[in-house]
Amino acid sequence: MNSGWKYVRNQLAFLLLLALLGLVFLALGLMIGYSFIGEGKDPLSVLSWDKWQSIINKFTGK
Repeated sequence: MNSGWKYVRNQLAFLLLLALLGLVFLALGLMIGYSFIGEGKDPLSVLSWDKWQSIINKFTGK
């Protein structure tokens, strides 16, 4: 019975690791894309809330 819970725990840990790696690679891709294609000033600025708010406002017309 205990081995069943161990398997579930390992699978959940694996999914959590995959989600975390996905977020890290998404952030890296955004930073690289923003620095080459975008304004190219500060790659970390694409991760700021103000930048995303301006991007959302451009698409929604606000």
